[in-house]
Amino acid sequence: MSINTILFDLDGTLIDTNELIIASFTHTLGQYAERPYSREEILEFIGPPLRESLSKVNPIRVDEMVETYREHNTKNHDEYVTAYEGVVDTVKTLKGQGYRLGIVTTKMRHTVEMGLALTGLEGVFETVVTLDDVHHAKPHPEPVIKALEALNGTAAQSLMVGDNTHDIEAGKNAGTKTAGVVWSVKGRQVLDDLNPDFMLHKMDDLIEILGG
Repeated sequence: MSINTILFDLDGTLIDTNELIIASFTHTLGQYAERPYSREEILEFIGPPLRESLSKVNPIRVDEMVETYREHNTKNHDEYVTAYEGVVDTVKTLKGQGYRLGIVTTKMRHTVEMGLALTGLEGVFETVVTLDDVHHAKPHPEPVIKALEALNGTAAQSLMVGDNTHDIEAGKNAGTKTAGVVWSVKGRQVLDDLNPDFMLHKMDDLIEILGG
């Protein structure tokens, strides 16, 4: 397979931030929402940009909600966040094999850097495209295209890996191959419905797929 560039989503794909995100939403919604939100409802907020999700709850107080969420998220970050099994070894192996690696995320750069440093992934990726760097977030192709430009990559020789529909759609919209991960907090089926080119049961499946 002629893949030489691999782009990864961060949260829910490389590092497990799900419980931190859920806790931060729960904390924020408890202060600003007009009713309680179930865990299942909160899961729907994971993936899109934070402001977009919170605007559905209380559009008038979005700025306050974003500030409350980020304060809780940063304060509790290190207590919750870990890399998924096999992630660190796999991405370092791929880097050693000469693949160009990048991250495309809807997070702000500050918390991205916190997560990479905490999980031992700091310095592994040649480019990191965050919400701060683009006008349009995933599923718009802009973040993927921006990462490819930074890596001198072409869409036809690139793979976008993610745990959310936004990741698969962004890759398809940019013209890359796509891979979903079965450990998606929203369940495998939502990704299967989008027909990604590959489905990873564990991160080191990538090594076999690319080697084949």
